[in-house]
Amino acid sequence: MLLHYHDPVKLKTKKVIYEDAYYARDSGTLEQLKELTIRRRSIEDFLHGSNQLTPAIAREMAGGISSPILQDLQKVERYIPLLQNLMFRVESLDNNAKVSQWTSDLRIRWTSVLTTSGPFGLTALKYYRVDNLRFELALILFLYGGLLRERALEVISTDLVEAATLFRKAAGVYQHMAHDVLPMLQGQQPSERIPECESAMATVMSLICLAEAQAVIVQKAEEKATSGSLLAKLHYGVVQFLEEANGLLQSHSTIFLDLSEKFKRFINTCMILHEGRSQIYIANEFKKQEKLGVAVGVLRYAANKFQGRTPGGEESWKSIFKQEADRLGDLLRKCEHQNDFIWREKPARVDELPILEGKKIVSPIDYQLPKLDRDLIFVF
Repeated sequence: MLLHYHDPVKLKTKKVIYEDAYYARDSGTLEQLKELTIRRRSIEDFLHGSNQLTPAIAREMAGGISSPILQDLQKVERYIPLLQNLMFRVESLDNNAKVSQWTSDLRIRWTSVLTTSGPFGLTALKYYRVDNLRFELALILFLYGGLLRERALEVISTDLVEAATLFRKAAGVYQHMAHDVLPMLQGQQPSERIPECESAMATVMSLICLAEAQAVIVQKAEEKATSGSLLAKLHYGVVQFLEEANGLLQSHSTIFLDLSEKFKRFINTCMILHEGRSQIYIANEFKKQEKLGVAVGVLRYAANKFQGRTPGGEESWKSIFKQEADRLGDLLRKCEHQNDFIWREKPARVDELPILEGKKIVSPIDYQLPKLDRDLIFVF
């Protein structure tokens, strides 16, 4: 069972009106600017919960789509190509001071969900000034990846294959951010840096999505009664993705000083859970081989990782954590009982335990850049 971390879709933003900032030379450009404003307004509405449409009308406007998450994904997907078209055009005129002033006049403002001073529990939201269309695109893509994760969590109970695919697509979106969007913003960071607009964070999010995709694939493999030794490696592969993400956060600690404790707990808790699941499979394999001393040593080491740790925040996290700790504890007691009364083997010490091996079998699905044929023409 996956831990649900919903914060990436809890971003907030202030209203932006494109046609008031940019001066169009022709009617086609003006219409596209107005369409940009309309598309963005639909995103602003669902982020702030201000959409007053009934479910029936929302479904009809979305072409029959009933899932609110899919409806929101559609809104973002309709906005991105228009935004990219404007961004590419403005960047081609980068030396034009007037165009730069127009972009500044948009007053693009976003909150952060990855800082300890984020939008939760505060009387007033903290908005960061990001007067750059590439920053706007980065935050929209961050939101898009988050919505793909939410859709994956929505379908996971009915279609594991589709859920894994959605997590891999989200990983591709974050990878695109890290490699193709954010590097061009080096030296242009706002005075107050936002974690969501850091290449390292985009890579961290991509790795988290890959870990989630692999966790879903492990669940599918468990349903097919795949061998315990392979399941152990697959679970530890999830841990390896998350260890890489954790390592990136630590190596960039100077720019992540205000990073959300909840976000860090999410990563660490997932690591403990999947390492524990890996060791349960390893212990069961040794149990089948009648090597109870090694099985007991493995389970004791795993149980120590759970001791005194209870993930804060989400009640569902606590429930899953307790369920896994109980499962591990039950198996440990059974193995200890069987060893004490039948095999009488000395439990293996920590330095005698088998080295955990991981197998990573998922990769991102490359994000396909949407394109528009229309050109924008501005008045100078």
